Amino acid sequence: MRGVSMPTHQYAQQAEAYLQPRIPKPSIPGERPKVVVPDILSLAMTTRAYTRVVMRLRAQAESEARVFARSHVSPVLKPATQDGQVVRSSSSRTPSPTSLYSHRKSSSVSNSTGGFQSPLVRLHRAPLLRVFVPSPEGEWLSDSSVVECEAELKRAGVLKLLRVGDVVWDVAVGDEGNLGRMVWDGSYLVDLDYKYSRMGELSPYFHSLAFSPSYFHRVIRTGVNAVLNPGGNPIVYLDLSPWGQELAANLQLLQDRATTATPHGTLHSVVHWLHRSSFTIRPPVSPHHPHAYSHSQNLRLPIPNVAGFFIDPGWYGTVIVEAEGTNEGLADFQARCGPGAFPPRADNVTSKMRSEKEKGSRRVYRVLREKSRPGEIWIRAVREKERVM
Repeated sequence: MRGVSMPTHQYAQQAEAYLQPRIPKPSIPGERPKVVVPDILSLAMTTRAYTRVVMRLRAQAESEARVFARSHVSPVLKPATQDGQVVRSSSSRTPSPTSLYSHRKSSSVSNSTGGFQSPLVRLHRAPLLRVFVPSPEGEWLSDSSVVECEAELKRAGVLKLLRVGDVVWDVAVGDEGNLGRMVWDGSYLVDLDYKYSRMGELSPYFHSLAFSPSYFHRVIRTGVNAVLNPGGNPIVYLDLSPWGQELAANLQLLQDRATTATPHGTLHSVVHWLHRSSFTIRPPVSPHHPHAYSHSQNLRLPIPNVAGFFIDPGWYGTVIVEAEGTNEGLADFQARCGPGAFPPRADNVTSKMRSEKEKGSRRVYRVLREKSRPGEIWIRAVREKERVM
């Protein structure tokens, strides 16, 4: 298949050759000069076929996962009894508070694929669909080019199969960073946001709780900043005010050791103060089977204050939130928890101006991938001063 075997950088080369002025190549004396034009229609049809294959593979993977899940549903187990008393099994070690859920989650994720494997599609990850639309404006797609990308999806016959969060890549732009990558919002293609990363991040228009924390991993590439983001952690947009009371009750001021890099590349181990808190997102449980985890997988937990969107099971468990250990970091954290979680602060004119300026960034966090694991997601509050654009 040409869409798989053809290197992606060749799409950009063909698009650039197509957009260049038509310069006739010298031919045999006595004959008319020939103008070599790349066959962009063939390239467009190649990306359409590739997109159809990806959508077909996703449907197949999800179908096999559903069949596999139905065949491995375990009935509700009653505790073993002996002479009318419950017999409890002994264990060689004491599980951590989150180990039980983490074991359930990791085992369900590793076994839920039903044996399906493909380099083009992974379950619980965003698909990377392709279109071929040469951009006369260069790396930045104009409105007309974005509309043409949407038309290409319609020509491929996948418009009705798209879901919110599907990533579409215009391969004619190039393969550097996130050039040409857009996200489907249910009706239109939305460009990436560049406030906190020069490579682009998910737009704040999307609710990150509706996607698993690793949903866009390696599909939307994350840039590494030696000072602001040395770990290359992605941006997410969360409204934590519905859990403000729990966050306020669990807030602590701690010392933490971290490794930072200087602009010259030297690594230093530093000790700094930070505020840390946590809250729990509990999976929904069927009232008919309150002790059966398998029955709750078909239920969905709505995102608070957001109509029509549901929390992805990848967020179920404990969410640990970190913020700066300064007074400004504490004030920002308290504002993120919403009104009523903390006593009102006596703000002066300067603090009020700063609070108003940072109001738009109170939903911005980074997922700390090096600390996170199934059932325990770590995030860090991102403040307005970390903006790069």
